[in-house]
Amino acid sequence: MFDKIRQIWKTEDLRNNIIFVLLMLVIFRLFAHLPIPGINTQGLKEFFGSNQILGLLNILSGGGLENFSVVMLGVGPYITASIIFQLLTMIVPALEALSKEGETGQRKINQYTRLLTVPLAALQSYSFIAILQRQSQNRLIGSLTLSQYVIAIFMVTAGTIFLMWLGELISEKKIGNGISLIIFAGIVAGMPLRVQQTLAVFDPTKLFNLLIFIAIAIVTIIGVVIITEGQRNIPVNYAKRIRGNRMYGGVSTHLPLRVNMAGVIPIIFAISIIIFPSMVAQFFVTAESKWLSEAAKFVISLFQNQIFYGVFYFILVVAFTYFYTYVIFHPFQIAENLQKQGAFVPGIRPGRQTADYLKNVVNKVLLAGSLFLGAIAVLPLSVRALTGMGSLVIGGTSLLIVVSVVIETVKQIDAQLTMRDYEGL
Repeated sequence: MFDKIRQIWKTEDLRNNIIFVLLMLVIFRLFAHLPIPGINTQGLKEFFGSNQILGLLNILSGGGLENFSVVMLGVGPYITASIIFQLLTMIVPALEALSKEGETGQRKINQYTRLLTVPLAALQSYSFIAILQRQSQNRLIGSLTLSQYVIAIFMVTAGTIFLMWLGELISEKKIGNGISLIIFAGIVAGMPLRVQQTLAVFDPTKLFNLLIFIAIAIVTIIGVVIITEGQRNIPVNYAKRIRGNRMYGGVSTHLPLRVNMAGVIPIIFAISIIIFPSMVAQFFVTAESKWLSEAAKFVISLFQNQIFYGVFYFILVVAFTYFYTYVIFHPFQIAENLQKQGAFVPGIRPGRQTADYLKNVVNKVLLAGSLFLGAIAVLPLSVRALTGMGSLVIGGTSLLIVVSVVIETVKQIDAQLTMRDYEGL
């Protein structure tokens, strides 16, 4: 490991790229502690600590939401816009054709994604301000005038665009994905505070619970690595072809099918769905109609029930894992491409039978991946119930993001080192 670090440090351009990325992450953390004026930041932290759903959104914002900073939304609106366009490319023929134009088409779709991020950020910033006002009875956020609303929405929207720009600058350096690294930095930055809070109130009689928590964390990290790197290799053979006096093909390779193709996207989908009923219900708690007010209170109390919340969250994650995988994985297109290249799966006829075979394999592999993601999503609830330690509970989603980003970043750095070794030869 030290030899690898020494090699990175001796490679000037790679070293400069890593330093640049670190500086961008430091700038992000500085903005995450720059609150919008007139906000009770200490009250916000306590409020987010007691609200598990908003706590999940705080993870995706990199910790900026609990500080009500100018980057409170993080890269959430950009992620939402990206998901929307990924779905639209499957529905709208014009976007589907654009996605097949290679780099040029992808550049246009990225531009559309950036444009959609702006109204989404403005809408989400207004929604969060209104919800926090209603839930805290104006204790956290006082009554704002129209001009104060506009200024706050403008600042938060500008913060989101700024983070989107930082993420793209980081991605250009090829030291990991910029958006993922921003979320990663927010999660890691909050860990020392959680450890400090736990040690401050630590009871020596609960040492066994702490050991259980550490064991669960280690097992979870190992499981995340195995699932993230796990894949099913489908053998593929290329038919021999003769062109002139030369023979081509006859090569055996494999088609990798990952256990977790969807990444953390299903969890993000599930968070968006599970928070929606409570958010809407908050607006009707004080309604004049009694039945509407009672229904709103019932919905809020239902989602505060730990058992219902955990089961519903688990089902949503599993369902969205299947849904999103089918959106991004196209067995018929893969089978068609293999047939055009003169490739085939041994024992399977090319064309439709190959597509059906790939679909069946994905369904089997996806079962393990979806159940794992569901277990990761509800892990904090299980750990809290088992150990009774709420302050040190690092969500399974956080661990999944951290481990996935570390693996991706290390792979990209290794690829750049390998490329420079070939350049030296």
